[in-house]
Amino acid sequence: MIIATWNVNSLKARLGHVLDWLAEATPDIVLLQELKLETDKFPAAEIEAAGYHFAAHGQKTYNGVAILARAPITDVTRGLPGFEDEQARWIEGTVAIGDQGVRVASVYVPNGQSVTSEKFPYKLAFLDAFVSHARSMLGDASRPAVIGGDFNIAPEAGDLYDPKGWAGDVLFHPEERRRFRAVLHQGWTDAFRALHAEAGRYSWWDYRAGMWQKDHGLRIDHLLLSPEACDRLEAADIDRAPRGRDKASDHTPVWARLADQARINAPYGAPEGEAAA
Repeated sequence: MIIATWNVNSLKARLGHVLDWLAEATPDIVLLQELKLETDKFPAAEIEAAGYHFAAHGQKTYNGVAILARAPITDVTRGLPGFEDEQARWIEGTVAIGDQGVRVASVYVPNGQSVTSEKFPYKLAFLDAFVSHARSMLGDASRPAVIGGDFNIAPEAGDLYDPKGWAGDVLFHPEERRRFRAVLHQGWTDAFRALHAEAGRYSWWDYRAGMWQKDHGLRIDHLLLSPEACDRLEAADIDRAPRGRDKASDHTPVWARLADQARINAPYGAPEGEAAA
């Protein structure tokens, strides 16, 4: 099972890029952010023709999140539980792929604008509600869970090109990072960081000042895995290719591959695909 997250920065403007990437990468589940369109304007026909079911939570001009999946999406929740918000920043559902369903959520955390802006306390309040709900999502130990999205947080110094310059600013503020760590301390795992210790791997590059060409980016898009999902983690990476295309989103996909339960249960040394007796 391949699960990916991608802030597409306008699904209408980037639909061709999304359809191309779905055909090339063939992910099983994709968590999208920043749709910038209302739910009834979602390109249902094109996404279904590509072989995907979808659940969307849209908003005119701003925000918007969605789940794409090769299997039906059930038990959908729109809006972050416990947080009253008119902005479309959270969608959650269950996808039955393989031997067992997986609970997935797509999140678009507020940017915060600046630490002196009224939008920064809003970001911290959203993150507090997120920390609380993430804990509740770990309650079903029989079912793996994955939260993916644009967190607008670079967790560590190696996750941005200029940590000294960003110190104390939004996206790298201590209060944001503390809340991100609080989720990890609950038992969630950063899929990419679990398999990649190297610094300088980014998922977002500002359009301004040639940041993409200089590779001056930040790793702010993450896939968080519950312990049951982490046990299945086989691979994870950042696909830079879409960011280099003409009229690209300023973000690029981050993906993880999870093994099925049969392989997890297989005895050590057993041939691939041979489960335990």
